[in-house]
Amino acid sequence: MLGLEPPAVDGASADMFRLPDGSTFAVSGPREIGETSRTVGFEVAELDEAIAELRAAGVETDGIAENSEFRYTHFRPPDGELYELVERRVSEQRT
Repeated sequence: MLGLEPPAVDGASADMFRLPDGSTFAVSGPREIGETSRTVGFEVAELDEAIAELRAAGVETDGIAENSEFRYTHFRPPDGELYELVERRVSEQRT
């Protein structure tokens, strides 16, 4: 409908879509991939460093999950909402 072609992302249970600027977003149905109340994901250059910064600030994070294109983790900051940090795998990073 929007003319977006879904990229092949092995290991992703959500429907992935690539925008013209190269950014990617995922859409999943309720309960398809666990907790789906997160409102936004943040792409970071170095996931491990971003997790270390969150933990140093007292924010708990989940373990790292991955698929063929991304590494990611979920976290809850003081506002109590669920968010996601996403790192594009090196072989897929934009130039």
